[in-house]
Amino acid sequence: MKFSVCLLALACLWAPGRSLAAQRDSLGHGRLAIAAVPLVLGGAAMTFCDRDFRELRNSYAVGFRHDYDDYLQYAPLALTWGLKACGVKSRSSWGRMIVSNAFSAAVMAASVNSLKYSVRVERPDGSTRNSFPSGHAATAFMAAAILHKEYGHRSPWFSVGGYAAAAATGITRQLNNRHWMSDILVGAGIGILSVELGYFFADLIYRDRGLSVLDMPAEFDRLRRPSFLSLHVGAAAALGSYSVLSGHEVRFAAGPVAGIRGAWFATPYVGVGGRLGVGSMRLAIDAATQDEAQYSASVSAGPCFSYPLTDRCAVGSHLSGGYEYFKRMRSSVGDLGDRGGASIGTGLSVTCLVSTGFGVRFAVDYDIVSPVLRGSAEWLHKLTVGMEVCTLF
Repeated sequence: MKFSVCLLALACLWAPGRSLAAQRDSLGHGRLAIAAVPLVLGGAAMTFCDRDFRELRNSYAVGFRHDYDDYLQYAPLALTWGLKACGVKSRSSWGRMIVSNAFSAAVMAASVNSLKYSVRVERPDGSTRNSFPSGHAATAFMAAAILHKEYGHRSPWFSVGGYAAAAATGITRQLNNRHWMSDILVGAGIGILSVELGYFFADLIYRDRGLSVLDMPAEFDRLRRPSFLSLHVGAAAALGSYSVLSGHEVRFAAGPVAGIRGAWFATPYVGVGGRLGVGSMRLAIDAATQDEAQYSASVSAGPCFSYPLTDRCAVGSHLSGGYEYFKRMRSSVGDLGDRGGASIGTGLSVTCLVSTGFGVRFAVDYDIVSPVLRGSAEWLHKLTVGMEVCTLF
């Protein structure tokens, strides 16, 4: 049911994007809507991994209880209005901005609440049946998109800060056991699309009145350094089989991964970056699936490379070295894990620039991890596929 609604939401997101593209003028609407598509696609895919992400949360932060997300969701919007009140020039006049924000909030609230009380998905903590989609994530990403719209042209750090606060809000909702991962991704997509629609409606009313900055086409400048900060969600699988504990055969099933990635480029083509992530994989020992999953946490860093493929698309790669820790788990043949080891890896990525300072990335990583299973001398070969929402600065 939830998967079908995610796909229906994707169809709704895609259709307005095409319609607006046909109607948009020099104000350049529709580009942020492109980011909503992979978010909703990711939400649809994460529906099948929701319980795995919940178990991942329970493994590392079962006692997490904080309510700062109730306030953090509004931080980018508060900054937007605060800067405006202090006289910092933005994209829109006061009247135009108020109307744009009001339309955005109305679209977001109507979309979120209509889904919440028609789909009626139970929250992870079992408290109520209005989990899907996340209203906090929708509000936070709406607020971040408004900040990006109004002040992203002045400095990419406004966008970085706004989307970082939105991502932190979504992560906190997961850690608080109030939402499934798919709730957060779809909510984020709705929040971004709501801003596109809200500003489109306001621009129909105001046209060129009260507009100080046009939405300029987003392009990769070959002389620009493509530094970025992103939130990564995906799936990982260990390739092949491994022998542990007196020759028992272990195979890994694909499991969810989540984390933060970033890179700083000293030149347009070469930089240094890092990854911080957590994940889990199900094990089958001698073809018997285990009750517990193998949880891991990793950190790595190394050189990064980038090359602009088109005016709005760049390919990249990286080499990295780091450390991965596998948490202790009980299995049918004894204890596994509770060990860490060095890792080396590489990967390829494609970054699509949605608007100035904001984009989506698709990444494939291949990592080799030193033996971390008790009783095994075999290095772990791991393949990770994922998507990222990123700010570029």
